[in-house]
Amino acid sequence: MLIQCTLLYSFYCESRRAVGLSVSQNYPASDKDLSISYNGAKDVAIALKNIEYYQLYQELDKNKNYNIKMIDGALLQFLYRFDNSELISHRLAFFPSPFLEHFQNDSEIYETDEIYADIIAKNILPVPIRFDYDPQNHQNIDHPNCHLTLGQFKNCRIPVCAPITPITFINFILRNFYNTAFKKFTNELNFQHSLFENSITPEERNLLHLAIY
Repeated sequence: MLIQCTLLYSFYCESRRAVGLSVSQNYPASDKDLSISYNGAKDVAIALKNIEYYQLYQELDKNKNYNIKMIDGALLQFLYRFDNSELISHRLAFFPSPFLEHFQNDSEIYETDEIYADIIAKNILPVPIRFDYDPQNHQNIDHPNCHLTLGQFKNCRIPVCAPITPITFINFILRNFYNTAFKKFTNELNFQHSLFENSITPEERNLLHLAIY
């Protein structure tokens, strides 16, 4: 229960800290099934369906299936499930907006504002990112306990050494996709380092993987 409360608090704090880069927040909520997601969380199976990305994005946006909607329209999801104090699964997702034309076609309007600096280039290709922790379906190498999926590729499961905390995920997103603004406001963000225990196997560690220390 302590871990759940800590995560819930982390969600709230990091959501508040991301407000300067966001236009909408659906703040964290926990339920009797020991899950932490967002208020009014709906079925997220839509994200796994074989539909065009812009349709997926529109469905998630319309139903407010996110914790944070960034200023460029990108959606962030945090979903965790626990059994008492043990983390049994998580799903952390970044769905960039497929509709960046109004930023890119009128780039002179936005180029003087740091928060838009990383999205006005016309050569940007939106790629969804998902970190899953799903030990119940673990298959050594083929389905790592924790893995990164790029795009909607069914069999893209890049091993990750351990489950991801909310703070680590927010840090990863801001540092890599909103870097100009991240550097400007990094002193205000003040991320605290926190880790879950490693879940990667020796065989998976021999592959190209993501490590967190």
